[in-house]
Amino acid sequence: MSNPTFRPPTDSLSEEIRAYWRQLPDKGLFFGLLLAWLTLFHFWGSSSFGYVPSSSLFDFMRVSYQENKITDDTHGTFIPIVVLGIMWWKRNDLFSRPLTTWWPGLLLVMAGVLTHVVGYLIQQQRLSIIGLFIGIYGLTGLVWGLNWLKASFFPFFLFGFMVPVGSLIETVTFPLRLAVTWIVTHLFDDLLGIGVIRAGTQLFNPMGDYQYDVAAACGGMRSLIAISLISISYGFLMFRSPWKRLIMVAASLPLAVIGNVVRLSFIVAAGEIGGQKMGNDVHDSGFFSLLPYIPAIFGVMYIGRLLEKTEPVPNPAPQTRTL
Repeated sequence: MSNPTFRPPTDSLSEEIRAYWRQLPDKGLFFGLLLAWLTLFHFWGSSSFGYVPSSSLFDFMRVSYQENKITDDTHGTFIPIVVLGIMWWKRNDLFSRPLTTWWPGLLLVMAGVLTHVVGYLIQQQRLSIIGLFIGIYGLTGLVWGLNWLKASFFPFFLFGFMVPVGSLIETVTFPLRLAVTWIVTHLFDDLLGIGVIRAGTQLFNPMGDYQYDVAAACGGMRSLIAISLISISYGFLMFRSPWKRLIMVAASLPLAVIGNVVRLSFIVAAGEIGGQKMGNDVHDSGFFSLLPYIPAIFGVMYIGRLLEKTEPVPNPAPQTRTL
């Protein structure tokens, strides 16, 4: 059992990490169960060998994140780092109450097994990935209790971003791409007086100096998922009110549109100035690829500040006067 009155040292980060590590009970039990759980998904994680010739679910995840050139799920590689960072951010909540064995956590583990079995039988690795993380979440509850589950729910929720979405999100990103190209066309035509023609998700000028097709990764999925991750993290870390968190989640879609409009506008402007090659240079530039996230981050901060102003101001405690 952990000590709820524990006060970690603040001399250095390494000392603080070691102090929290010593306070974590039953580490051998948890990591032994975790090893057995991961072994299951390594040897019996995938029943489909057409896409990735391996029975390991981790090989499927690796290929989806790093080697698949058709879709863009590279963000999955960085989610564990984000989760660990948020767990460290919430360390006081995690250790604020006693950590004890909680047998109902086995129900979550069984739910993870059932989800994986269904995914294995119907050859849907996405379901197996969900089952993998449900099971790990259940193991933490089994070993460290209900209070740990409550405090770690949001970080584990972010593991959902590790499920490769591929073309499944096309129903969202295609309208998003259409909206971005429509806005950019009217921005250049109506406000700047520069002729830009739109055909679906393609943009070009009447002279044919350039032609750009807003692909799914560039115009929708990549920025939408990244901005959603930023908005959701900000909302859940800064607010406890469900409606404020919901506003931050909903804000990710218009912020993704604004960010992509900014980036696409720079590409089209470069095409107007220097033709196809200059526009391609802007498109391939690492600096300009970060443009969608600049207005998104400022937008998240601005909306967050507005929501903070709606927080009730606590009444000051009455002061007693002595005569």
